[in-house]
Amino acid sequence: MERYSTNREYRISRPDIIHLLVIVALTLCCIIITAVSFSQHMETAYPQIFFFPILYATYYYTWRGIIVAGVCAVAYEALVYLYFSQNAFSLGSTIFQTLIFICVAAGVAYFIEKLKISETRYHSIFEFALHGAVIFDKNNFAIRLTNTRFKTLLGYSADELARMNFSTLFLNSDEQHRFFTELGSGEDIKNFDTVLVTKTGAPCHVILSWSMIDEYGVNCSVVDINECQSLRTVLDDTYTQYEQVIENSPIGIVILKDRKILFANPAFSTFSEYKPDEIIGTELSSLIHNDDLEEFHVFANPLETKTPPALIAEFRFISKSGGTKLAMLFFTPIIQKGHNPAVLINIVDSTEWEKQLGSSRQPNEEQRDIIKAVAQELRTPLQPIMGYLHLLIQDPMTYGITDETRQILDRCIKSVDQERQIINQMLELSVLDSGDAPLEYSVFPVLDLIRKIIETGGYILKAEININVPQELTFEADVHKISMVIDAMIANAVTYSKPPKKIWIIYRIAPLHPFHEIEIQDNGLGITDSQLDEIFTPIQPADAHKQKRKYDRVGFSLAIAKKYIQMHGGYISVDSIKNIGSTFTIHIPKQKPDGGEHPET
Repeated sequence: MERYSTNREYRISRPDIIHLLVIVALTLCCIIITAVSFSQHMETAYPQIFFFPILYATYYYTWRGIIVAGVCAVAYEALVYLYFSQNAFSLGSTIFQTLIFICVAAGVAYFIEKLKISETRYHSIFEFALHGAVIFDKNNFAIRLTNTRFKTLLGYSADELARMNFSTLFLNSDEQHRFFTELGSGEDIKNFDTVLVTKTGAPCHVILSWSMIDEYGVNCSVVDINECQSLRTVLDDTYTQYEQVIENSPIGIVILKDRKILFANPAFSTFSEYKPDEIIGTELSSLIHNDDLEEFHVFANPLETKTPPALIAEFRFISKSGGTKLAMLFFTPIIQKGHNPAVLINIVDSTEWEKQLGSSRQPNEEQRDIIKAVAQELRTPLQPIMGYLHLLIQDPMTYGITDETRQILDRCIKSVDQERQIINQMLELSVLDSGDAPLEYSVFPVLDLIRKIIETGGYILKAEININVPQELTFEADVHKISMVIDAMIANAVTYSKPPKKIWIIYRIAPLHPFHEIEIQDNGLGITDSQLDEIFTPIQPADAHKQKRKYDRVGFSLAIAKKYIQMHGGYISVDSIKNIGSTFTIHIPKQKPDGGEHPET
């Protein structure tokens, strides 16, 4: 630690005091030696001896050394004037000699300053590097120099490290031996992964890179990877948890790439009756029923077929034993930069469910129990999946999630959420069929309700929506159920409109008509007459090719909407022109009915 002598505003360090004493002593010695030589007429006295204090002062104080050179020049001039007769020649020679003092001091000061600037620059780079740095001797491993980050990393002080051997900083003899082997190769080494030990004895995972700076000196950079090591452990644990969820999931999970099965979990193997090694590398279409192949190709290859990607569809599979099984497929495209697109498909076996419902269009109590049980079983594994996905999304830095990976996880969350919504709708349908959903009537403004639905659903960002509903219009109905009906109608219109998407919501004023009529129009694909009855049917018969839902219209939300309106004594009508658009009209009684439901249409 430096000590300072303080005089008012000036602070002089102890080394400076020593340097000044040395300069004064050298200057006095030079003056005395020269004076004695001149007085004795000794020819051995040379003015160059004054270069000693000049060079010393210039080395430590650069340009201030010129002051010492000036002092020496004046002293030399004075001595010559005292001991020698003055003439033009001797005066010129003396002046020339003193000028040499000044020139030598200036030249040395210039080069010393350049050298110090260069040293300062490299020292700053070394000291303030973003990673640890250490210079040690290759022969005895004595540590010559370390920077602040290296000292902080291991917890030692500069004095402690200066007395230590670099080879003793390794965690154990095995790591030390690996280091000796690499260092002995004589080559510059990059990315040498090893473990050092801190002052407290804790392991410190680092990456070393080194190169020779002279015959024996080695410059070694030390990069701290403790956080990376911890992250790697967390990722390994997370991957294990995800692997357990996927392996134990009752829902079949398949990943396709280039139409071939890249991965299949045990649930899909049970469903298809094929072992994983029998189907990995084969095309999923080879398991699809021949009558469904064309539609499956459109479903699984939206980019190739240039059709809007469908997220949900239903197909028949041919199992290994030759049996036919029905499954609902949830489609999630996985597109990576610079790679061919992959497809993640969740496959839910609905064979037994279809058989139960195929025996009757109106589910009995036993069938409703089956629906509830199936829905509950499907919903249970979704909770940990959603939890893990949200955990990754909320803390991407901890789990090393890149922007590209985050986009994939966002798609997975949307797919899982869609599946959850469908399962909830299945439960809602079973409740409606059981008659356990009473209406709670109230009077509410319709325009405010529609605007809130559009804002909450984010539909204004997906389509141009035009509303023509009177401000003063009110309904007397169950506001929660009517909200779900209008939401389902708008979502349906937005989904199946063609760009540029345009939606019209119109109230038909008819004072003498007993029903309120709200029309929701789109400019979409349109619906054929044969499909009109199907769109409000949640489950298709299992004995026909029409099991497949056209245009991804699964029908749960529309089926629920129809039942809600029927509970109010109203109905939903549909007018549609193929490739022009569809108009869904909600008919709700203006007066609260005394009882009963409007007949289905």
